[in-house]
Amino acid sequence: MQIGIRLHDVTPGTLEERVKIAHEQGFTCVHLALAKTVQDHSVENSALTPGYAMYLRKKFAENDMDIAVLGCYLNLAHPDQEKIKKIQERYFAHLRFASILGCGVVGTETGAPNEAYCYEPACHSSEALQTFITNLRPVVECAEKFGVILAIEPVWSHIVYNSKQALKVLKAIGSPNLRIILDPVNLLSAENSEHYQEVIREAIEDLGGYTDVLHMKDFVVEDGRIISGAPGTGVMKYDVIMDFVKKEKPYIQMTIEDSKPDNAEWSRKFLESHVN
Repeated sequence: MQIGIRLHDVTPGTLEERVKIAHEQGFTCVHLALAKTVQDHSVENSALTPGYAMYLRKKFAENDMDIAVLGCYLNLAHPDQEKIKKIQERYFAHLRFASILGCGVVGTETGAPNEAYCYEPACHSSEALQTFITNLRPVVECAEKFGVILAIEPVWSHIVYNSKQALKVLKAIGSPNLRIILDPVNLLSAENSEHYQEVIREAIEDLGGYTDVLHMKDFVVEDGRIISGAPGTGVMKYDVIMDFVKKEKPYIQMTIEDSKPDNAEWSRKFLESHVN
């Protein structure tokens, strides 16, 4: 496996400085969210030029780092159709950029049927799922044109809330360019967390063949809510997911999440200890 980090979780600085720090901490790849990482110039659609992509590609190569995920986590189930068009255009820009940047996947979560992008019971409705599929379809078509992988990340509080819903999306779209980012903790709720290993096993059974990237974090349950943290800081046991990695996903890229500058390197070593 190849362990990476969200670049915006690295000690604050310029993108170039953060890439260097991530390399020095022993990471081999990153999850890059442009708007969360770049503060000194525009990253609007018009700024995502081939020249900028080639510049970044060189900077990451200088530090022997790959971009596992180019994040574009926007709400593809937004109820305002004009905003949906702008959101889709943002995805198109990221996919075009990714085709030159050479990253593994463009990653996204799966939205909510409200402006606030927050959980409500309607998130788990068949109507919300169909809306998401309808709005996702042209984004996947764009990914196909640029030869880029788009990977969706199931999250319990979003529309694609479990592995069965993710399978429905994959089958409805029917594209080899649509894949999965598997984040085991994101599939958990306070209700199902007591048997989280079974949740993870089911996700692997359903989505293992489609999984191209892993997001790794830990969790505790507080006041009836899942509170996530860096790997090794909660109650999660990693046997199931690491057995899957060792048996079926050689050299897969996995990025740790919710780390802090003072525990990121420790968290990486914690994960590595599970494959020795």
